Amino acid sequence: MPVRIPAWQGGTLWVRPLHGATGYTKSGDSVIAPLLALIFGLLIGSFLNVCIHRWPRNRSVVKPRSHCVRCRKTIAWYDNIPLVSYLVLGGRCRHCGARISLRYPVVELLTALLFFYQVQKLGPTLPALKMCVLCAIAVALIFCDLEKRLLPDELTKGGIVLGLCFAPFVPVPDFTAQMIFGLAGVQLPAWASSLAESAVGAALPAFFLWFGGWLYFKIRHREGLGFGDVKLIAMVGSFLGLRGALITLILGSFGGSVIGYSYIKLTGKDAATFELPFGSFLGAAALAAAVFSNWLLLM
Repeated sequence: MPVRIPAWQGGTLWVRPLHGATGYTKSGDSVIAPLLALIFGLLIGSFLNVCIHRWPRNRSVVKPRSHCVRCRKTIAWYDNIPLVSYLVLGGRCRHCGARISLRYPVVELLTALLFFYQVQKLGPTLPALKMCVLCAIAVALIFCDLEKRLLPDELTKGGIVLGLCFAPFVPVPDFTAQMIFGLAGVQLPAWASSLAESAVGAALPAFFLWFGGWLYFKIRHREGLGFGDVKLIAMVGSFLGLRGALITLILGSFGGSVIGYSYIKLTGKDAATFELPFGSFLGAAALAAAVFSNWLLLM
């Protein structure tokens, strides 16, 4: 049912929850859809590994075919089965014996579990698809930033476009745009209101994050925030609205501060020169917002 939002201007706003809008009721066959999502998540995770390795290096994800980064031998289909091939090969290349990064099975398993969770919770619905897409993008961004300190435009800008495309069909759980248009005496239809929430959720937090980075640069005369982080927050806002983006920013900043400071102290690195993968913390916070959206976004 709709969730009541505190009144403004003597009125009452109602926002339909993202996960309550599906009308999905579980049945005895409800386990089939999550299991299919699990398998599909493994396949998507395998593709994400290609994106994580190639996009930060400005390489195509289409050509050439998957190959060992050491001996350059093409990987056969039976050596490219998500999770299974890694276990069978013992985490090493069949041809040269080079160690395969643990990131490959981790990304595949994490993506599969996230897809399973979203479909188990929402059913085989459009809202579930939207949240699975957000989770996949966030997973890829986490590992891109960890490995190369880069957040590819294909994921950030592409994610913004996808979030805006989903908005007219899956309600964005926010009311900021409704309030702005209401003050102007304009009442939008439901699909346009959701699209407006997505646009506002992308634009406002991204602008303030960019302004903070710009101000830091003017004061300290060195870059403290990459523009990729700004685009990442805009991407999250396009999916989850203003509150979702702000929650992501708060959780990511807190996690980055605590974990980053602890890592610097334990390893003895120079805090003034160490490049913190802030995008990874924002990506992890976006996953938390996506997984716990019923609670976080409707507080």
